[in-house]
Amino acid sequence: MNAFLETWFGLVGKTVLITGGTGGIGTAMSRAFAGAGARLVIASDDAPASAALARELGVLGCEVLAQPCDVAKPVELDRLVDAALGRFGTIDILACNAGISGPHGPLANATWQERGQLFRINLAHPLHLTSRVAPLMGAQGSGSIILTASIAGLRGNKALGLYGIAKAALIQLARNLAVEWGPAGVRANALAPGLVATSWAKAVLADPQARERRLSLTPLRRVGTPEEIAAAALFLAGPAAGFITGQTIVVDGGTLISDGN
Repeated sequence: MNAFLETWFGLVGKTVLITGGTGGIGTAMSRAFAGAGARLVIASDDAPASAALARELGVLGCEVLAQPCDVAKPVELDRLVDAALGRFGTIDILACNAGISGPHGPLANATWQERGQLFRINLAHPLHLTSRVAPLMGAQGSGSIILTASIAGLRGNKALGLYGIAKAALIQLARNLAVEWGPAGVRANALAPGLVATSWAKAVLADPQARERRLSLTPLRRVGTPEEIAAAALFLAGPAAGFITGQTIVVDGGTLISDGN
């Protein structure tokens, strides 16, 4: 890495805590942060995957703590923060990436239990973690919070309405955190991916008609990659985005701005 890249995109000496760190996008983010020199706390409910990723990144010289965590449980989130501080003493970057798609179909068809689970994982977990971590960042005078939202939070969606509502709330959470903690040097931003080649997109990508229709609405006419989302997260994490806060970075191949022609 040359001096310019080290200065503006390097994360040497920084500690990143990422939830959902072993999913498609989460794994790509973990690798990107590690590649920039960060220390990592990877939170996941998949302990074997966390351990395997930690071993992979450790071979490359990255210090990694793999912490099993069910983000739907506040006590486990508190344990996660305590473990991160106990191991590394600080949290410089918080990436709240864990999420579920939840029930498909009309809003009225979702049960109370399904609604609760979706909001606990997609919204309450970032709210709880940022409430714990932002004051720590503020006390040290710097920090970057990255919330993985979705273009579903920026437009209506008849198939994933509850998911879209939660992601819209995350986008607002980024704005609120930016206003509240900006004076203390803490930045907060959201990422809004479009269709990305992960396990979540399998149903669409496996159906030729659904795939063609979806890609016809995307000017770049292709699916995004997890690495492209991770690169945007790396940008938001480091000095290159030092004057960016309260924003939502859309990474969707142009889907959101297209009229389908």
